[in-house]
Amino acid sequence: QVRLVESGGGTAQAGGSLRLSCAASERTFSIHNMGWFRQAPGKEREFIAGIGWSGGSTYYADSVKGRFTISRDSAKNTGYLEMNNLKPEDTAVYTCVADTRGLGYDYWGQGTRVTVSS
Repeated sequence: QVRLVESGGGTAQAGGSLRLSCAASERTFSIHNMGWFRQAPGKEREFIAGIGWSGGSTYYADSVKGRFTISRDSAKNTGYLEMNNLKPEDTAVYTCVADTRGLGYDYWGQGTRVTVSS
């Protein structure tokens, strides 16, 4: 079964950077869109970034705009979330998602924890 495998979470200080990766377990896995959700302790899940796989169009939530960058390497079937100028409020579990049929996100990663200390 195809899986999304995330990596790159961890701990950073405020103002620092982390880069998350999300790799499809099979190169032939067809992706229309990829995105990232996050859920902070005690808060609702938030969709923070998305990217169109073919054209590369992007979307960012206001909470991360200007600090986070979503990108993809189609040849590797891998997406990335570059997170700069991290803030303590960015502390959350980050989960990548993939839309394989153009009908919404139907594959979810296992989540990776990001902790930002002040």
